[in-house]
Amino acid sequence: MKESFKCLSVIMIIIVICIILQITKTSEEVVHVSEPRQRSMRQRSDTMSTENVIEVKNLTKMYGNHVGVRDLWLTVRKGEITGFLGPNGAGKTTTIRSCLALIAKTAGEIAIFGLDSHRDAVAIRKRTGYLPGDFGLIPSVKVRSYLKYLLALRGCESTEKMVSLAERLQLDLDRKTNELSKGNKLKVGIVQALMADDDLIILDEPSGLDPLMQQEFYRILRDEKQRERTVFMSSHNLVEVESVCDRVAIIRKGQLVVVEDIQVLQEKTGKVLEVEFRDPFNIDEFRFEGVSSIRQDNGRLVLTIHENLDSVIKAVSNHQILNMNLQTYSLEQLFLKYYAEEEVDEGGDA
Repeated sequence: MKESFKCLSVIMIIIVICIILQITKTSEEVVHVSEPRQRSMRQRSDTMSTENVIEVKNLTKMYGNHVGVRDLWLTVRKGEITGFLGPNGAGKTTTIRSCLALIAKTAGEIAIFGLDSHRDAVAIRKRTGYLPGDFGLIPSVKVRSYLKYLLALRGCESTEKMVSLAERLQLDLDRKTNELSKGNKLKVGIVQALMADDDLIILDEPSGLDPLMQQEFYRILRDEKQRERTVFMSSHNLVEVESVCDRVAIIRKGQLVVVEDIQVLQEKTGKVLEVEFRDPFNIDEFRFEGVSSIRQDNGRLVLTIHENLDSVIKAVSNHQILNMNLQTYSLEQLFLKYYAEEEVDEGGDA
């Protein structure tokens, strides 16, 4: 009996050793399979980052029966400032929150840095600064303490950029958060989005600064572009986007109307010049190349100008001017322009 027990024990030990060896072999195979896969993923990420930082394909988000966005395709290139234009409720915030995995998408694909926006959300957020449209502050703490706390959460030790941004925006870091005006709260939001020196900066409606600070904010964004940072900024203000963006995507009722380089968009939209003269004029005086529309409206001359603005102004100066107004197309006018073109394309002559 003792000899049988010893033999059984030896057999059990041999079986256990074989199992351990098999597990070790399997683990090694898994490592050898996963390493090339990880290298492939890294290579794909590097390739994507040199072209498009954000890629949105066929994005749809439904809120019950209500459409947030539908079949949206959009790319944001590395090192550019992209404006995301649309009126309130158009789908801008829904798109941004879907990109950051703050809400679940109904359908479609979103890649940021070549990574899946939902599966790899943590890795993406480590490289992304974000200003939400409903940015809020912890009450009754000093701005400096609040921002240093956010930096600590990101694992950033240096406060140099935080201080520099605060100085440029004239933000008092020693004020308490509950003592701040609306404009100063926005400054805190801008600083916290930029201070960690991230590769991608997403800003949801960063409007509300006074004119001087708004111009400084634009300079800050241009500086970020010079450092090859990528900025994706939503707005409902066409003039604001014109001032700083390289490219613009326009969304209306959850669907993209147009995606254009800003220079191309400016050429298409042009500027509207309205002039009221004291003396008679001939409308043919103002027919120049680059003037796409000329009309008279209650005694006023109304021109849509894409180029040769100097020639038009010289022609205007030959008359006695009572009133004159030159403005960029408003967002509403731009939408009407594009939708009028779509109706002609779909239904023939309008």
